[in-house]
Amino acid sequence: MNRFIRNNSTTTKLIKTPLYDSHLKYEAKFVPYAGYEMPIMYKGLSHIESHKWVRSKVGLFDVSHMLQHTFKGKGSVGLLQKLTPIDLSLLKPNTSSLSVLLNDQGGIIDDCIITKIKDDEYYMVTNAGCREKDISFIERNLSKFEDLDYKNFDGTLLAIQGPKSSELLSKFVNEDLNNLKFGSILRTNIKSIIDNEIQISRTGYTGEDGFELSIPSNNVEEIKQSNEFFQTLVDEQPELVQPIGLAARDSLRLEAGMCLYGNDLNEEITPVESSLSWLIPKTRRNIESKDLRFNGYDKIIEQINNKSSFKTRRIGVTSKGPAPRSGSKILNPETDEVIGYVSSGLLSPILGYNIGQAYIDKKFKIGSPVNIEVRGKKREGTITKLPFVANNFFK
Repeated sequence: MNRFIRNNSTTTKLIKTPLYDSHLKYEAKFVPYAGYEMPIMYKGLSHIESHKWVRSKVGLFDVSHMLQHTFKGKGSVGLLQKLTPIDLSLLKPNTSSLSVLLNDQGGIIDDCIITKIKDDEYYMVTNAGCREKDISFIERNLSKFEDLDYKNFDGTLLAIQGPKSSELLSKFVNEDLNNLKFGSILRTNIKSIIDNEIQISRTGYTGEDGFELSIPSNNVEEIKQSNEFFQTLVDEQPELVQPIGLAARDSLRLEAGMCLYGNDLNEEITPVESSLSWLIPKTRRNIESKDLRFNGYDKIIEQINNKSSFKTRRIGVTSKGPAPRSGSKILNPETDEVIGYVSSGLLSPILGYNIGQAYIDKKFKIGSPVNIEVRGKKREGTITKLPFVANNFFK
């Protein structure tokens, strides 16, 4: 599990999320992650059991370590469409989209979810491990746009994930969640538990149906209410709901073909190379005015129009033997030439065999055999399409 321990030293004081008391109650095992003390799993469920629980029932994930942002004012559109390739005019109010923050060379600074509240108000969530550089990057660009109020904030972010998530959450809200499709949000109250209005997004990072709840946690009473809600969800229906840690979150997202920043994405990789060209709508691919182009526009558009301008792309691999890990070399089985590397990999709890996301020379197609170097030995593998496990989003 060492891939979760990043950018921390033993002398650094770790931050506790607002749900820390709940993690203690359910006897979580903690690891340092992005400066936070985070649960990797809980007593009573192994990693494999936790993973399978989410695929069949409901898992609760504390993702409060992720950073939340708000952008208000007419300058919001200009800023966000400079830093990302999104077309905000295509988003309806109270809907969201995955996007990426781009540097001047088209490399990915971070991946993010952007929600349109209304035409001049937006909400964004970014990764905990990129917190400092994301804030610095955004703030460096603020002065270029007028009429813009930007804030970033922490709070309780609770992900409720699994095929029975809607059945569970419906008991605590007055709204009909069947009207809330994947990528949409609403604001409501949690019956008899949370006083303040919360934001519910029908989204998640497991490939299953689910929700992410942004719950105010600015004082002792609000934090208490967040923990009461978390514990009520578990204690009232323990046969249906369990808290789940980072270990299963990682394996779930990998099966679903979703990226982990720092492994599958970084500032040297463009959206095209990472097989995320679909994040760049056609309306953003032919922009004459340089002032309206997103960062790295020239390089990214060249890659879209000229497939020979880049060599590797993100794709799936399966293999036999010990599971490949980040950095494992991928070889041409006929020549032993290095043709790529694994960006993240593990044994799939659902499929029962090794899976990995990888960057491989585009000349090698889906179905091609490869060798993967694991623990100094070559293991047989196959290039495979993503995702490994079909997504079950509520659309």
